[in-house]
Amino acid sequence: MIHRPYVPWPHPVLRRPAQSVAAITDEIRALWDEMIVAMDEMPGVGLAAPQLGVGLALAVVDASTARGQAVRMANPKILHSSVEFRDHEEGSPNLPGVWARISRSRAVTVQYLNADGAVEDRDFVGLWATSVQHQIDHLAGQMFFDRMTKMRRDMLIKKAHKIAAKTAI
Repeated sequence: MIHRPYVPWPHPVLRRPAQSVAAITDEIRALWDEMIVAMDEMPGVGLAAPQLGVGLALAVVDASTARGQAVRMANPKILHSSVEFRDHEEGSPNLPGVWARISRSRAVTVQYLNADGAVEDRDFVGLWATSVQHQIDHLAGQMFFDRMTKMRRDMLIKKAHKIAAKTAI
């Protein structure tokens, strides 16, 4: 399966809050399937629909070592976050070539519509929790670098532009 391209930063869809999904339809399921292909192609551990230019509150996460364990989420929201934090190097296919160490809650409880259209509450820990929080940020119109100081963010974006200029040659 081919997936639509990752939209490049600073595409406007990456800065807009995603629209809620009213119901899980065949079109939503097909989009989730496409998102999983795109996530696995990176390779990555999560993807939000806005990263492919679709302004819907949809995300997929698969931090399993075996793969094939993707969790499909619509309208995910964090109900509870642990007070203990975990640092992880994060990046995005929308701003390729740059990574930054981001600190996020080690565990979260998230509520979302699952692939059957039922409301589900689920606990995520470790890399799963990091990825879920990263995707929920995307759905709120935020990028991982928004969690950095202005100086670090500006340096990261400058570096990304240099990388993009070199690859365009």
